[in-house]
Amino acid sequence: MVSNKNSVLWKIILVMFPTLTLLLSINQIFRLQILGFLPMVNAYLYLLLALNLSLVFIIFPATKKISSNKVQWYDLILFLITIVINIYFAFNAEVMIFKAWEYYAPMLPSILSVMLWIIVIEGVRRTNGKVVAIFCLVFSLYPIYAGYLPSFLNGQSFDFISASRMHILSINSILGIPTQVVGTLLVGFMLFGVVLQYTGGGKFFMDFAMSTCGHVRGGPAKVAVISSALFGSLSGSAISNVITSGTVTIPAMKKTGYKDYYAAAIEACASTGGTIMPPVMGAAAFVMASFLNTAYATIVTAAILPSLLFYLGLFFQIDAYALKKGFKGIEKDQLPKLSTTFKTGWYYVLSFVVLFYFIFALRMESRAPFIASVILIGLAMIRKETRSNMKTFSELIAEFGKLMASLTSILTAVGLIIGGLMITGVALAFSRELVHLVDGAFQLLLAGAITSFILGFGLTSTAVYILLSIVLAPALVRIGIDPLAAHFFILYWGILSFITPPVALASYAAAGVAGSDPTKTGFTAMRLGFVSYVIPFIFVYNPALLFQGTPFEIVYSFITAVMGIYIVSVVFEGFSPVIGELPMFKRIMLAFAGFLLIFPMMQMNLVGALICIVTYATSYWSTRQSLQG
Repeated sequence: MVSNKNSVLWKIILVMFPTLTLLLSINQIFRLQILGFLPMVNAYLYLLLALNLSLVFIIFPATKKISSNKVQWYDLILFLITIVINIYFAFNAEVMIFKAWEYYAPMLPSILSVMLWIIVIEGVRRTNGKVVAIFCLVFSLYPIYAGYLPSFLNGQSFDFISASRMHILSINSILGIPTQVVGTLLVGFMLFGVVLQYTGGGKFFMDFAMSTCGHVRGGPAKVAVISSALFGSLSGSAISNVITSGTVTIPAMKKTGYKDYYAAAIEACASTGGTIMPPVMGAAAFVMASFLNTAYATIVTAAILPSLLFYLGLFFQIDAYALKKGFKGIEKDQLPKLSTTFKTGWYYVLSFVVLFYFIFALRMESRAPFIASVILIGLAMIRKETRSNMKTFSELIAEFGKLMASLTSILTAVGLIIGGLMITGVALAFSRELVHLVDGAFQLLLAGAITSFILGFGLTSTAVYILLSIVLAPALVRIGIDPLAAHFFILYWGILSFITPPVALASYAAAGVAGSDPTKTGFTAMRLGFVSYVIPFIFVYNPALLFQGTPFEIVYSFITAVMGIYIVSVVFEGFSPVIGELPMFKRIMLAFAGFLLIFPMMQMNLVGALICIVTYATSYWSTRQSLQG
């Protein structure tokens, strides 16, 4: 039996389930007790799985060969089974706790646990591919074979049924931190991102970037950076950001003279940086706040300076390249006016003001995006162009449902990884042994960077972060590294595979849009994004860049880092606005000076500044002498 997804029934379901998710979340987060209903936390999470994990089997086909508009008979079965199992667990949530079902569950819930385990793996396979599914499956099976492994990989073993109970019925696995973050924080922020997109926020971001930077040298490239940073911060996905904004920015860059691979590399870097750009930063920021048991506002604040440094490094290189090539901006009469842009889109700015006010001033992180979304929808109704009707509103809800289904599937599966490591006790043992095996903080950081990068080949940045926050972050903290810096270090290195060959998914997606050579695009993106390779090591040794220090330390560290990044950027392009073409000797000297300025030691900063002054002074003197001669 095959049914059409465009039928009235499925259209109703694809709108009804996300709507129920919103009502359930609002009731739980605002403590409304609608009709006296306020479920226990584990019951609430099971109900979210019933509403969102089930949709995975309707929205995402089993294979690429199957039409995305068809619902196969087995999809319908998986859809119904997922709903029934999770509602059963939600209904028995209180009994589950008081009778310790994670250890002594009766036969029926034990069988259902095995079934839900399999469903979670199949769900993540459909949304994130075979590699991620196999990775999650292997780690979820860890409790079964942990007792047979040597040394610090050895842990407590469980039989298959006991392992399934621990995974499904305890709060350490699929109901662990990732799923709890979905239920408490991510629902609202995903809604805000979708509302912003459907009310025309993407166009506002693009127009704002065009009106502010479109007319300057290298204007289209700088527009790409600003618009991708703004949009990527909300979407949290480098690939979708490339595909969404890149289709506009890449052709514009090529039209003004940028080579195809360079234009693609700019967009890949700018889109990847969106995952570390406040206020949303994908799902990782919310998970980080839970792991560190700190306010989400603290994470957002800490992310500000590193993300600014990333985009400044990209900006400086774009500017030097445009000056070297003599690229002009777009004529002002072809650009939207800034006053007009704000006049027609002021409510987008207001929605962010409301969001930040509730996050930073009132410390209401979980409620803030719902309030901002309602205000944005209401204000968007003022203008005819952004006014929603029943059709656009249902499309908005359906898109939110698709996003929630995908997010729930990956974070629930990552919960299995956490469960496998926590249940066996291996996570703590691995972290402890890692400190003894690796000699020195820098070597441990280097090992962590390589591990994060390799895992990033197959996993999403959020999944990489969650895994390493369990096994690696405790080791970094154990040797004296600031906890916030340790977690940001892992997050930064987890995203680098998006622009670094041989995988470089963001670079290759941008190359597809630009029609450029993927490998050349990837290596160019590495150069443009050099800051993301360096800054994580810097803020580990100098947490002032994460706002962990005195005001003087924070300001001084940021200023010297900006100076160093500027110098290294012009070195990479081989062209300085002051000196012009840089000969190799001066490039080497300035590169050395730039890294000394970035490094968090005043003595090194002074040496770097001195080298820069001497290099620029001698260049100025030699130029003056040649002109006089």
